Amino acid sequence: MRAEARRAGAALLLALLWLLAGAAAAQVQTAPAAMPDAAQGTAADAAEPGSELQIALLTVGPGEIYWERFGHNAIAVHDRRSGETLSYNYGIFDFEEADFFLNFLRGHMRYSMEVVRLEEELAYYRREGRAVLRQELDLSPRQRLALRDFLRWNLRPENAKYRYEYFTSNCSTKVRDALDKVLGGAIRRALEGRSRGYTYRLQADSLMAPIPELMLPMDLGLGPYADRRLSFWEESFIPAAFAQHLGEVQIGQDEGRPRPLVSATQELSRAAPALAAAERSFLRRHGPYPLGYALPVGAISAALALGLLLLARTQRPRAGLLFALAGIGFALVATLAGLLLLGLWSLTEHVSAWRNENLLLLNPLWLLLLPALWRTRDPDWRSRGFSRALAWLVLLSALAALALKLLPASVQDNAVWLALLLPPQLALGWRLLRR
Repeated sequence: MRAEARRAGAALLLALLWLLAGAAAAQVQTAPAAMPDAAQGTAADAAEPGSELQIALLTVGPGEIYWERFGHNAIAVHDRRSGETLSYNYGIFDFEEADFFLNFLRGHMRYSMEVVRLEEELAYYRREGRAVLRQELDLSPRQRLALRDFLRWNLRPENAKYRYEYFTSNCSTKVRDALDKVLGGAIRRALEGRSRGYTYRLQADSLMAPIPELMLPMDLGLGPYADRRLSFWEESFIPAAFAQHLGEVQIGQDEGRPRPLVSATQELSRAAPALAAAERSFLRRHGPYPLGYALPVGAISAALALGLLLLARTQRPRAGLLFALAGIGFALVATLAGLLLLGLWSLTEHVSAWRNENLLLLNPLWLLLLPALWRTRDPDWRSRGFSRALAWLVLLSALAALALKLLPASVQDNAVWLALLLPPQLALGWRLLRR
C-alpha cells in the first residue's frame, strides 16, 4: 500500500484520498483495512466506472446458539466516494413467517438477503463475541461494478427470497455463487476438482458437536447423501471453509500473470475468550468428529445387551418384568425414531435424509411387538404365529443394516448407530424367538 506514496501527481493524491476514506469507514477496526486496489490504481483507472468500489468477503465465526454454529458470511461493498460500506448477506429468516415450522419440516424453508451498514454489523458481532475475518478481493473495476449491481438487483423484494437448503443453498453458497458469477466461473474452476475427503456429515457433526442434544439427532437423520466426498467447491457451504479455499484461488491466468484473488486479509474481531476456550476444550476431549467412536459405543451396547440376556434367562418374575419394561422402552423409542426417519424420506424434500439405512435399525414394526414384549415378563412365554414372524422380520432388518456395510455401494457412515442399536435388538430377538 505505502508504495503509492512514491507515485507522483494525481495518482498520489488519489491513493491518499482512498486510504483516508478506508480508514474513516473502518474506525471500528484496530488497524486500517488494506487497500490493494488503491495501490494498483492510476489516474486513468480512477475514471473507469467501478474503480471507486472495494469488495471484500466477511466471514463470521460460529456462535453459541444452534443456528449460529455454522458461522456466517457476507459481501462488503465500500464506496470511496460516499465513504459508506454496506454488507450484503443471504442469511435472513423469520420465525414469525406464516407456516415457518411446517415449511421447515417439509424442507420448504425460505431465506432472504438484506443489506446493512458494516459498522452496525460489526458492532453486533462484537457484542456476540464472534470472530470476523475480512478478505479483500482483487477484482477489476468492471467486476466490482457488476457485483454491486447484481447485489442491488438481488435485493429487490421480488428477488430477495430464495429456497434454502442446508448444504447446497445457504448464506455461504449464495455468496460464493455471486462472486463466481462476476469472475466468469473462476472460483468454481479452481475449487471443483480438489478435495480433502471431507463430507457433509463430517463438517456438520464437527460444528454442531458442542450441542450434542442437537448434533446426535441430526446425524441419525442424515442418509448416504451426506457421506459422499466433497470438492472444495461443495465444501464451501461452510463459511470458514469458503474463506480458507478462497485464499488459494488464483485469477488472471488468461492474462499470463496469475495472482491471488484475495489481496489482503484482516481480522476485524476476535472470538470471545469463553467461546474460543469452549471450542478448544471440546476438541481436546473429543476430537473434531465425535461420532467416530463405534468400538467403545459398541462395547457399552454389547454389555447392556448381555445384561438383557441375563435377565431373560433368570427364572424370576422381577427379572422378567425388568426385561419386558426394557424391551418396551426400546421398542417405543425405535418406533418413534423410525417413523420420523420414514417421514423425512417419504414426506419431505430433505434430500440429505432420504434412503437412510438407520431405518433398518429403527424399524417402526417394533410397535406391533409391544404386546409380545409385555408377555416376556412370564419366563415360560414363547412367541407363536404373527408375533414370531414379526420378530424375525425386525431382526432380519437389523442384520440387513450390518450386511450393507459389506457392500461397496453402501457409503452411509452409520457405524456408530449400528454399534449402538444392533446388540440390544439381538438380545430382544433371541428372547422373542426362543422356543
